[in-house]
Amino acid sequence: MSTALEVATSYWKAECERDTEKVLAHYHHDATFCPPGQTLVGHEQIRTFYDASGADFPGLAVKIGNNFTVGDQTAIEWVATLTSVNGQEFTIKGVNIIKMRDAKFEWVHAYFDPTVLQSKGN
Repeated sequence: MSTALEVATSYWKAECERDTEKVLAHYHHDATFCPPGQTLVGHEQIRTFYDASGADFPGLAVKIGNNFTVGDQTAIEWVATLTSVNGQEFTIKGVNIIKMRDAKFEWVHAYFDPTVLQSKGN
């Protein structure tokens, strides 16, 4: 069985490729993803977040920081650099709290300041 860190590392690789299908393969079909201000349930709703993010920010690089696991839940710190369609870069820091089930995400709560991205100037 894969650890949450292994699954998350693979997930971020897929997200950096901006491949929504590969990203969704890390989630159960009935999973919940909660980025700031949203609760997205199931692949179709979760897809909207990743498709929009990829359209607004075609460039993405993620560095994984500290992590710890207690039972089936893991907290992972990360730093992401997003590049907008006009080439402007934005760096955000965050933490994902992940609950695993059968080596896939059951739910992910992503904590970061989305206002950092508001001046994207596309």
